[in-house]
Amino acid sequence: MIPFSVLDLAPVPAGSDVSQAFRNSVSLAQKAEALGYHRFWLAEHHNMPGIASAATAVVIGHVAAHTQRIRVGAGGIMLPNHAPLMVAEQFGTLEALFPGRIDLGLGRAPGTDQRTMRALRRNLDAHGDSFPQDVVELLAYFEPAQPNQALRAVPGNGLRVPVWLLGSSLFSAQLAAMLGLPFAFASHFAPDMLMQALQMYRDGFKPSETLQKPYAMVAANVVAAETDAEAARLFTSLQQQFVNLRRGTPGLLPPPVNRIEDYAAPHELAGAQRALACSFVGAPETVRRGLDGFLRETGADELLVTAQIHDHAARLRSFELVVGLREGLAQAA
Repeated sequence: MIPFSVLDLAPVPAGSDVSQAFRNSVSLAQKAEALGYHRFWLAEHHNMPGIASAATAVVIGHVAAHTQRIRVGAGGIMLPNHAPLMVAEQFGTLEALFPGRIDLGLGRAPGTDQRTMRALRRNLDAHGDSFPQDVVELLAYFEPAQPNQALRAVPGNGLRVPVWLLGSSLFSAQLAAMLGLPFAFASHFAPDMLMQALQMYRDGFKPSETLQKPYAMVAANVVAAETDAEAARLFTSLQQQFVNLRRGTPGLLPPPVNRIEDYAAPHELAGAQRALACSFVGAPETVRRGLDGFLRETGADELLVTAQIHDHAARLRSFELVVGLREGLAQAA
């Protein structure tokens, strides 16, 4: 049976606040654990009022402390924003606190706008093309320390936290294949190169100590409800959020509307539709058909489900309905 996992952006719904967003993340993680989801990932974004997971390692620790078994990790940490040693120390600390439950996904993008990017790492221009070297350096910090080794991650050395590479283009697919690492594609917002990246990753994969054959996870927006109409209405929150981001006016996650056509111009909706092409919205049978085709096409080893739903109860219900489809999709995958 193909593993289903959760990507949570710790959304801050309109009418709520960051503290409630964190309570909602814990509630969703506990629900996901009870339902049998495999892992629960949080993503690093900055200067976005509707996303509360900027201090990603801190939120991971909070979620892990309130769950028992589910793997908790980063999907991902945007490595250009950080020194590799600091990331190794943070995730070494998490692994020491929650042994065998921590994942570290690494992204090459900054996860924010140019001005915020410069504020996060003022020497970024000097390190803009250093992602491969930074990944290799970070991996080395998780290896057992050698005699007389001058620089080590404490905590971190010897813990071998599982490292993934994340991507929305071909670069990280090639690097993940070269290093023998698992790979996750951000098809939930950047689907254009999905199939090409998966093919490149699988064709170029070189076995490593940690992974003997390619392992690819794909992400999708999945909004399930009792009827197609209700799911489509819930989905309008994400559509509005995406349009607002493209307008340069990011804000809190808006409540759903009855007609998204009344909110955005046709060209804005076309852009949103293209970016959100890997979205499966509807009643359970509608979602099942969509996921069946998606998993057959991609041959994914794991599915990463995300859902930006304004109402927390409806969000919990969506994840409950989705996991109920997993057994029927086992043969498709």
